[in-house]
Amino acid sequence: MTTTGQTRIQTRFQACAAEGRAALVTFITAGDPDFDTASAILHALPAAGADVIELGVPFTDPMADGIPVQLAGQRALKAGQTLKKTLAMVEAFRAAGNDTPIVLMGYYNPIYVYGVERFLGDAKAAGVDGLIVVDLPPEEDAELCLPALAAGINFIRLATPTTDDKRLPKVLQNTSGFVYYVSMTGVTGGSIANYDAVGEAVARIKRHTDLPVAVGFGVKTAADAAAIARGADGVVVGSSLVERVRLSLDVQGKATEKTVSAVTSLVAELAAGVRSAARTAA
Repeated sequence: MTTTGQTRIQTRFQACAAEGRAALVTFITAGDPDFDTASAILHALPAAGADVIELGVPFTDPMADGIPVQLAGQRALKAGQTLKKTLAMVEAFRAAGNDTPIVLMGYYNPIYVYGVERFLGDAKAAGVDGLIVVDLPPEEDAELCLPALAAGINFIRLATPTTDDKRLPKVLQNTSGFVYYVSMTGVTGGSIANYDAVGEAVARIKRHTDLPVAVGFGVKTAADAAAIARGADGVVVGSSLVERVRLSLDVQGKATEKTVSAVTSLVAELAAGVRSAARTAA
């Protein structure tokens, strides 16, 4: 929480809105391709232009992740990444003086095994601001969502093209921080076919909530980011960034001197795209 009683996520989205622009939300996988390199990428993201950071918790059986993010998770797990190490990454990030909001994105099983109460305490102490847990529907809010909110951690829910007006209020009921709109059916890594439809969906969601709406899945380039930023409060990019990690590795799959800059250079391009679509502040 900030001194105003808001989370860093709320404060950051408000600051971006005051600038008349969308927030850039960047996703990386914790521990990909190894702990030290992923930590270096994490620390470099704010200066490259990231407004909010999603830190993926690698899991053996992902449901919503496309091939690039699946491979990133496999690399991280092979390198020994755990939920405890992911929290350590966040703690070190905060210890370095970074105030960029961090959202952990993943699945419930590692949290359940860790222990919900213990996890929320450790996550809050480390400096985690929000959670996206894609396999916990609203009907299971008592498992993690409500305890997270009580601990002062935002719980961010996903809405999709198939979330109709009857279902949407249930999805939004305990959502906080922002709403993550998935721009397409399917998994991460696809391409957006109809920007107008995305804009209409964002407008529909905003009729149901005052929360910012960030759009992810299918944003790959600065032009994509600019197109989405014209109608959304946030632009989420993940698969393209973890793919930059993969393409920078050597033949043994190890990080090279180009790995960090391969990611941050794309973040800088995306940030420029988002800022190019800035609207006049009210």
